[in-house]
Amino acid sequence: MADEVISLYRLPGESREYFFRRVEVWDAEQKRRLVFLSNHMQFGPTTLAAYKERWQVELFFKALKQLCKIKIFVGTSANAVKTPVWTALIAMFLLRCLQLRARFGWDLSNLLALLRQQSFVHRDLRTWLDDPFQPPPPPPEQQLELAGL
Repeated sequence: MADEVISLYRLPGESREYFFRRVEVWDAEQKRRLVFLSNHMQFGPTTLAAYKERWQVELFFKALKQLCKIKIFVGTSANAVKTPVWTALIAMFLLRCLQLRARFGWDLSNLLALLRQQSFVHRDLRTWLDDPFQPPPPPPEQQLELAGL
């Protein structure tokens, strides 16, 4: 493991010098050396090396925002942020469950897009998940009546 403070070449005409931190760690899991370059001087080397785990969280939230279309939050309170995130997490969990249950090789974004498209067509979800390109069954001969009207 190495922990060094380095300076990169100064740009012509600039009087300020830029210092960075170079942290080198051994990833025993994948048997490779990881090198990080950072401007965080106060963090310990193991904290900087843990960025690899943080990156997985970033990728997850990127997928969550893209898939579930979280663009803006309705406020700045904790509840205003948590509500759409939890809703999107639940939706993503349900989509993933459907994806794993289906025999058809769904991509998560395709499954979501086609579910949106098929939401107003009456059909059995389990049958559709396994064979999405079959036409929907014909509508019933009679319209069902609401009880008590």
